[in-house]
Amino acid sequence: MPSLKEVRNRIVSVNSTQQITKAMKMVSAAKLRRATEAITQMRPYSQKLSEMIATVSANAEGSGDNPYTTVREIKNVLIITVTSDRGLCGAFNANVGKTVISLVDEKYAAQRAAGNVEIMAIGKKGGEYLARRGYNVNTKFADIYTRLSFSAVREAAEEAMKGFESGKYDVVEVVYNQFKNVATQILTTEQMLPMVEKKDEKKVKASTVDYIFEPSEEEIISELTPKALKLQVYKAVLESNASEHGARMTAMDKATDNAGELIKALKLEYNRSRQAAITKEILEIVGGAEALAAA
Repeated sequence: MPSLKEVRNRIVSVNSTQQITKAMKMVSAAKLRRATEAITQMRPYSQKLSEMIATVSANAEGSGDNPYTTVREIKNVLIITVTSDRGLCGAFNANVGKTVISLVDEKYAAQRAAGNVEIMAIGKKGGEYLARRGYNVNTKFADIYTRLSFSAVREAAEEAMKGFESGKYDVVEVVYNQFKNVATQILTTEQMLPMVEKKDEKKVKASTVDYIFEPSEEEIISELTPKALKLQVYKAVLESNASEHGARMTAMDKATDNAGELIKALKLEYNRSRQAAITKEILEIVGGAEALAAA
């Protein structure tokens, strides 16, 4: 049985940890509010832009000239992983890494064996996780969260787009956590390039009517498509940012509760040890007194 001093030290240590987890929970709650506001404002714009592209593509005859819709034999793969810079958020980052590994094993095992799978890490944790497992990781944009803005994310999206246009990559996929609520993050894998028709865009095409386009449909598509691709990556980063704070808030809340339960258990152990020590002292005194009386 540990000594009273050891138990007291453990109680003090757990109390300190509990104060830290409480503070981290409050900080994440404040950041979560701002992050959810950003993604809530972004979603309608992103959805409307996708609808516009679907509508114009349905009416355009020359949309096949769009370089971002070119389907090639898949030899080189780029996977953009969106994670966080910090830990202490449960399995938030590890789940993205595991999803990427599963994606590669299921779809791009041959390309991986040939060394033609590249990871573009947005957020340090995802890059570190995959680098330890032997993946080729591009960390050029790993520090985006230190300067989170559309212009910073646009640079990463443009590099992926240029790589696809030049033939460096034949397919580009994005893996991130989509924000649903504080306790729920949905692991999402989206194909960024080549652009594919989404299921919800069929409804848009079915309801199309005659439009007058100025300038031509092809020019509109060539202008809107790059913006939509950059916005897709930016939206993924904002979704992941909100998800990170939600996951950390939940993890710190659970850690605070666990610390409270541990403190209760340690206090019970402390009281039992103290009572045992007192009982032992009483027995020693009684035994000594009886020994003196017998003498």
